[in-house]
Amino acid sequence: MQEIQDLEDIENDASFDSSVKNIEEPAKKNNSKIYFFIIAIAALLATNVYFYVKFKSSGEKLYTMAIQKQDLQIEIDRIEAELDNLVSLKGDNPDDVLEESESRARGIIKGLRAKLENQTITEDDILSARKEVAALKGDVSNLRISLNELKVKNELLKRENSVLANQITYVDQQVNTLSQENTVLKDQVVAASALKVSNIQVNGVSISKNGNIDVEAKARRVGELQILFSIADNTLAKAGTKEVFVRIIDPVGNLFGDADDIFYVHGEKLQYTFKDLIKFTNKGEEYQFMWPLDKFQKGAYTVLLYNENAIMGRAGLVLK
Repeated sequence: MQEIQDLEDIENDASFDSSVKNIEEPAKKNNSKIYFFIIAIAALLATNVYFYVKFKSSGEKLYTMAIQKQDLQIEIDRIEAELDNLVSLKGDNPDDVLEESESRARGIIKGLRAKLENQTITEDDILSARKEVAALKGDVSNLRISLNELKVKNELLKRENSVLANQITYVDQQVNTLSQENTVLKDQVVAASALKVSNIQVNGVSISKNGNIDVEAKARRVGELQILFSIADNTLAKAGTKEVFVRIIDPVGNLFGDADDIFYVHGEKLQYTFKDLIKFTNKGEEYQFMWPLDKFQKGAYTVLLYNENAIMGRAGLVLK
């Protein structure tokens, strides 16, 4: 009996263990699901945190790049404004070197603006643009220095040109003065070298068949006028053949001569009665001109002699 009781106790214990085992298995499965959900939630939280941090970092980075782009654009605007100001200061003073520097600077500005407007710009691009802007500032600064030097040179050249122009004006005035003085001196020399008669005499004469010359006082007997003159010595006058113009005026004031017989005295046009050549030796020679007329009237006749735009002398004759 005792053995039977022991067997029943063993069966009861086995049945209890089986029941306990059956109860523990679902609990273990539930715990595994809980762990899985915990792990999944943790992974999701970690992922969200990762993307949040990454997004925040990326946003800050984009914001920083936007600020840097804006700063660079403002700096480029300032540089371009300064470049425009320098170009206006250049004015009408072209210089090949400066023109080339300006053109290169404007090309760099255009390239930088295109680069900054690119939406895919990177940090390296920003860094490169910053370096280009710094170099551009140096180029514009050098351009300003060059323009200032050019301005100084132009001012110096302007002053030198002004001084030179004043000197040229002064020299021109001196030349004009000397030219006028030379003209005056030349006129004085010409006037001083002009031939002057030392003695002049006009006679009414008749010439006989055998060639004898008789002086007459009555108009009806006079056939020609005899003009006798000698020339005063003049060291300034050159010896040689001289042309003498003769003007004869009748008693009523009319000039004998043709309208085409013209000569000039100090630029004034005069008509002459006749002209003749003499051989001047500057030794006081006496010369004779003969002028015939078909009929002489009573009254006073005037004879004037000219040589080289100046009057040599004059004389008169009265016929009865």
